[in-house]
Amino acid sequence: MVTKMVIIIGKAGFVRLSARGRYAVMAMADLAGYGGGLPKALADIAQHQVISLSYLEQIFAQLRRNGLVKSVRGPGGGYLLARPPAETAIADIMMAVNEPAREPRPAPARPGVGAGSVTESLWEEVDNRIYLFLNSVTLADVCEKRVLGLSGVMHQEAADAPAAHLPAGNPEGDDGVEHKPRARARR
Repeated sequence: MVTKMVIIIGKAGFVRLSARGRYAVMAMADLAGYGGGLPKALADIAQHQVISLSYLEQIFAQLRRNGLVKSVRGPGGGYLLARPPAETAIADIMMAVNEPAREPRPAPARPGVGAGSVTESLWEEVDNRIYLFLNSVTLADVCEKRVLGLSGVMHQEAADAPAAHLPAGNPEGDDGVEHKPRARARR
């Protein structure tokens, strides 16, 4: 089962986390890793990434229309990256292959989102952070494996920062107030 999340960035754009976007990133990384300035045939990418050739053709048509790849016809033809991997954000790839809706739906796409919801700002911030993350990671980062571990660094930086969310008083508990650890929610 593939879960899809729609990320709304103001009214300008959307990023959808979907299988189609994941396949597009996989195929673009394969193309970037091929190197040599020679075009790579979609059949080779499809075989290497275990993606249906017809599905990959649809994806690459969208990538080409959005200026992320160039096609080369004839014998020895295939596809090339339209710009260097270091200049290709993952968000650009995902937005290119997932046709955005023109306007957000009036009904909430998921619980807690919609006009008047007390959690609306929370989900909007989550969506914005996902977009910002995907926009900060390039195809070169993925190919050179510079993404793995990034969240661990961010988590450590957050742990080292002063905790603004703790209750007033001494967190050690010697302020006369009993501090109990929060119970974890069951799944």
